[in-house]
Amino acid sequence: MLRILDISEAQELFTRRSVRLAEAERVVAPILEHVRRRGDEALIEYARKFDRVELQSIRVQLPSRDHEGADFLRAIETAAKNIRAYAEMQLPRETWADCGDGRRLGQIVRPLESMGAYIPAGRYPLPSTLLMTVIPAQVAGVRTICVASPNPTAEILGAARWLGVDNVFRIGGAQAIAAMAFGTASVPKVDRIVGPGNIYVAAAKKLLAGEVGIDFVAGPTEIVIIAAEGDARWIAADMLAQAEHDVEASAILLTASRDLAERVAAEVARQLETLPTAPVASQAIRNNSAAVLVRSLEEAVEASNRLAPEHLALHDAALLDAIQNAGSVFLGPMSTEAAGDYASGPNHVLPTSGVARLRGGLSSADFVKVISVQELTRAGIASLAPAITTLARAEGLEAHARSVEVRLG
Repeated sequence: MLRILDISEAQELFTRRSVRLAEAERVVAPILEHVRRRGDEALIEYARKFDRVELQSIRVQLPSRDHEGADFLRAIETAAKNIRAYAEMQLPRETWADCGDGRRLGQIVRPLESMGAYIPAGRYPLPSTLLMTVIPAQVAGVRTICVASPNPTAEILGAARWLGVDNVFRIGGAQAIAAMAFGTASVPKVDRIVGPGNIYVAAAKKLLAGEVGIDFVAGPTEIVIIAAEGDARWIAADMLAQAEHDVEASAILLTASRDLAERVAAEVARQLETLPTAPVASQAIRNNSAAVLVRSLEEAVEASNRLAPEHLALHDAALLDAIQNAGSVFLGPMSTEAAGDYASGPNHVLPTSGVARLRGGLSSADFVKVISVQELTRAGIASLAPAITTLARAEGLEAHARSVEVRLG
């Protein structure tokens, strides 16, 4: 079931599988335009067509009391506390510096006015994603927070109520992205849209980037595990935890130990026998996953950096200094990726498909603007005048040079 490949045979795994967005973009483009022109009316039509529901109202009325049970609420409280603390740690700070030469420089931090979170609710409804998208925005100080979900479950609604979010809308797919990007009579227009979704959600975010801010265009989820040795049961369980997300998910073990690779492959097969999500996970393991044999851990790190995985598990923490590209890193054999999915604190909304070469995961910094500020005295502008006027005239911008000289005449 789980292939064991030499690194020389694994190039297909390391050639990033591109999300086939072109066809999806052609499908969603008219949907976006329809929502832009007709607003709520279009949203109700698409809910009937795609979600098979007759909506009287797009806005969801949140429950007035808890229905989810004490265990669920305790889990929400634990996860939210850790997510909030980590988001506060990531938030950019206002800073100032007096340079001593007539320049006072600094930065101020201002939150976005509004944001929209897309929360999947198909095969696996994800209240955890509600926490991961909303809490960083709250930490940043965003005033208007909107949540769109095609079929919000009691758990999603309970988490929204617990967080104090009342702008919850029963809309999904590309039409939900369009509604939050353009605004409708019911749905506020937002500054940034975040959260995972299917290929049509990804295509809509790509097409609307610029009209609205986005986090990134997400593809199938993925994990790379680098281990020289370890408990095959743990490694297999981590690979299956990723594989059960989607038939397109990818789980790759990089190791120099054939013995470990064989034990993990056997363990994956054994665990699949009792896994309720095996119909999904087995396809992801068979088609997109492997134990890849490398000559050394250094070669494993090089391969991982080329791949730039969404999740990277390093069983040897000493390898961290060599990591250049990863969405989120899990250090040591006890640090299962599932902890990051739910409750350890770092965000689980992460770049896929190689985008980790460019940025890390969602954070409170995505919901603020860092604005530069400068204040000059007469002595400060005088000391800079030769450089400013020379550069301005080299560029043919005479008024720039004169705007300095007029202050010093």
